[in-house]
Amino acid sequence: AQGHGAKGDNIYEFQIEFLEPVEPNPVCRVTQRQLNITVQKKESNWWERLTKQEKRPLFLAPDFDRWLDESDAEMELKEKEEEMINKMKIESRVPKDPFRHLKKGYLVMYNLVQFLGFSWIFVNMTVRLFILGKDSFYDTFHTISDMMYFCETLALMEIVNSLIGLVKTPLIPAVLQVFGRIFILFVILGSLEEMQSKPVVFFIFYFWSIIELFRYPYYMLSCIGIEWKPLTWLRYTAWIPLYPLGGLSEAVSIVQSIPIFSETGKFSLELPNPLNVTIPFSFLLQISPIVVFLVVFANCRYLYKQRKRHLGPKKRKMK
Repeated sequence: AQGHGAKGDNIYEFQIEFLEPVEPNPVCRVTQRQLNITVQKKESNWWERLTKQEKRPLFLAPDFDRWLDESDAEMELKEKEEEMINKMKIESRVPKDPFRHLKKGYLVMYNLVQFLGFSWIFVNMTVRLFILGKDSFYDTFHTISDMMYFCETLALMEIVNSLIGLVKTPLIPAVLQVFGRIFILFVILGSLEEMQSKPVVFFIFYFWSIIELFRYPYYMLSCIGIEWKPLTWLRYTAWIPLYPLGGLSEAVSIVQSIPIFSETGKFSLELPNPLNVTIPFSFLLQISPIVVFLVVFANCRYLYKQRKRHLGPKKRKMK
């Protein structure tokens, strides 16, 4: 190699005849201070010395930070062998799932279908908003409800997936979100024609669809081992404004429905005689906004922990 040494710029070279055979292609790395050449033994065993000649060449000096005597070398080699054996034992104990590809394919298709459904809802509502303006608020339910019924009914599979261990999502957050939405969609909006023309329906559907535009693609890519950092950031950040706004819209719809349920007596519970007592459904609805905010709080708390785990600073493991 050409370099600047004690004698100025010169061509420098050296030869070492090792005690035993080594790999023919050493690994070279140039730094600002030195040239590092790593030579690998062909067989991992203990050498009595480095070179064939018994007397060490004058230009060679040992690096005592990396020096091992024979007992240390044998112990290090033994530890590596034991680690490899233990790893093989652990892998052999874990049964291979013959249906893993089928499960992965199902999860990819489920998340893809949900993403396409909510994308249709979001695009349709956005286009109608630009064309009709505020007038699009009043017929949102009649235009979008069929697709929303389909997507939210299909979302029941998320509870099943969590229940049978197909996904790692905890069961309680999945149950709270799915049944909360089903209650709003089928009971509050679907059962009352008077509610279906109210502007609050637009905001409920819009917030739901925006949230799922990030959630389902994130899970779909995760199923096939792909992580796209912008999507991960959106998945664990977009909920911060959207979940509270969605919960507020749901609470408003419940409050608006209370007078209608009181007037119609729909879903009220009539106890048999001789009690002859009726428990109005509107009375139960009066505590529902509190339940909605508790559910939103629980989901936000769970997502905050997930955000810290996925987007927070990585902790380095100390040796």
